[in-house]
Amino acid sequence: MPKDAYKYFRIESRELLDELGLGVLALERGTTAREGVPALLRVAHTLKGAARVVKQAGIADAAHRIEDVLIAWREEAGVVPHDALAAVLAGLAEIEALIAELPAAEGAVADAPVARRLEEPARSLRAEVAEMDALLAGLERTHGQVARLRQGRRDVSNARSLARSLLVPARDAATPAALADALQAAVARLDDIMGTSAERLDRELRQLRERTERLRLVPAQTLFARLERSARDVADAQGKQVVFEGCGGGLRLDASTLDAVQGALVQMVRNAVAHGIEAPDVRLAVGKPRFGRITIDVERRGRDILFRCSDDGGGIDLDAVRHSAERRGRLDRAASPDAQALLQVLLQGGLSTSGVVTEMAGRGVGLDVAREAAQRLGGALSAHTTAGRGTSIELVAPLPLAALDVLMVEAEGAVAGVPFDALGRALRIGVKDIVRSGMRETVLHEGRAVPYVALGRLLAGGVAVAPCERMSVLLLEHAGQQAAVGVDRLGEIASVVVRPLPEFAPACALAAGVATDIDGTPRLVLDVQALVRAAADAQAPGLIERAPPASVLVVDDSLTTRMLETSILESAGYVVDAAASAEEGLERAKARRYGLFLVDVEMPGMDGFGFIERTRADPALRDIPAMLVSSRASLADRQRGAAVGAQGYIVKGEFAQNEFLARVRQLVGTTT
Repeated sequence: MPKDAYKYFRIESRELLDELGLGVLALERGTTAREGVPALLRVAHTLKGAARVVKQAGIADAAHRIEDVLIAWREEAGVVPHDALAAVLAGLAEIEALIAELPAAEGAVADAPVARRLEEPARSLRAEVAEMDALLAGLERTHGQVARLRQGRRDVSNARSLARSLLVPARDAATPAALADALQAAVARLDDIMGTSAERLDRELRQLRERTERLRLVPAQTLFARLERSARDVADAQGKQVVFEGCGGGLRLDASTLDAVQGALVQMVRNAVAHGIEAPDVRLAVGKPRFGRITIDVERRGRDILFRCSDDGGGIDLDAVRHSAERRGRLDRAASPDAQALLQVLLQGGLSTSGVVTEMAGRGVGLDVAREAAQRLGGALSAHTTAGRGTSIELVAPLPLAALDVLMVEAEGAVAGVPFDALGRALRIGVKDIVRSGMRETVLHEGRAVPYVALGRLLAGGVAVAPCERMSVLLLEHAGQQAAVGVDRLGEIASVVVRPLPEFAPACALAAGVATDIDGTPRLVLDVQALVRAAADAQAPGLIERAPPASVLVVDDSLTTRMLETSILESAGYVVDAAASAEEGLERAKARRYGLFLVDVEMPGMDGFGFIERTRADPALRDIPAMLVSSRASLADRQRGAAVGAQGYIVKGEFAQNEFLARVRQLVGTTT
């Protein structure tokens, strides 16, 4: 008998409950009973039968009661009334509770609270049929190539016999010339079979690897059903009305990332409804729609993935946050922190006490869950609020894997992929179509001047490239901004799995990650946000001023180390500022733009790990590379440095000036 007698029932019932929940939400949004109820009855019947098989009469009876509610509306042309849908949702909640109470797997903690188990996200992830079909087709083609290699083995045997006959001719053997011709033909056949089969086999195996990796990736929209149900349940319980919207659901992400974040998003959605959205009469009184809006956005942000939960409610009561923080000794009563500073205090947790108003108590619990998820993913949490207009909570984490459709392009001999979902259209233009205005170049499209830049120039570090008479231009769009990016030629549209850049690869602001093509060659996948920004900032060729020397901020409490690093860097042509503590370093980093942070680990007050964590959480500083320079050489310290976002780690006892400067040049992206 399996250790968990209900293993497969848990998986199936979770999927069936999700289907039922989605169907009820569709009915609530206006799907007619005749269109939606028959499918729900089939799902409820399947759930009832599965429960009977595992002898769970309570679950089966609850599913039967759901059928009783729905069957009365099966043939109705109108909509199912709210009270009937509420009864179905109550039945689903009852079934979820019963499933959570099923005996745990052998070896599991048997007395875990039911409420805690209900909070745990379902982790049944189903591979898409189309992906499985493609994988099976690839295996079939690979098997065909293996069959050809078997034929090659027979040709090897034949060639061996011919060679033996040449060396030791038999009495009735053919002439040596004939044997040599036959041997040459056999070897040629063998070369053809082995060469073409090996090449095709290599290609098929690379494609199979890619498709297998895609099976690990799950559309972000798999989160939305559970989140919408959560919003609906809390709204019903509090007499509120909400509309849920999920954006970016087509983005395919590593299942482990979605697993880690979905519990946090559920809590964020619940808090947004319970403590952000106002009651209908309050909303109407201030001129808002009766229905509050909860939005979940999932989007790529360069090399990171962003999850944002927004509401259009009343906003966070920052005065309550300040008073609570003062009572708990988290703020000096004489201080005058701004809104962002107060939100940072709130994000640190620990403010959900009975002395805080209900708004803050709820927010505190939800943000604790979100902060823990961000820490597990090596990411950061931030909040934004506007009184009377709403709140948004953002969780940003490194993107381990993602599946994208990209357009392959070539510029100045380099091949790269541009995310297809950001591509408006491709144009074929001439040099005369590029309009120079002041220090900028633009392309006129549909009566609008769109900032233009040549991709080859960006990849060459800003060096002007000679334009072609005719060129292809990609019109890209991100966050309402457009850019025209010139390329030498357009390639194929490919579906790729994007990985992070290797740990010690040279920094490239344009790169969102790297993918391998069919031949196994690594290709950059470009960050659309960076391309759009680069086009807006680009100066026309011939007007580009010589770039000023790169600036480096050295943060170290040791005067000797600060002076040594400053001397080496200044001799190499860098402009150097120094700070004696992490706190001073943060002040300098916010006052001036640097190309690199060099940070000691062990310092009084905030240590180097904390400094990097703070800069990675700051949108204005997160893209500045940082390198740790420390006397601590343990693997644990190196791993922690990588986890907080450091791009390099140099041990002081192993310091080599040439290697140090080479690493600095890589990170700063300049040569001296």
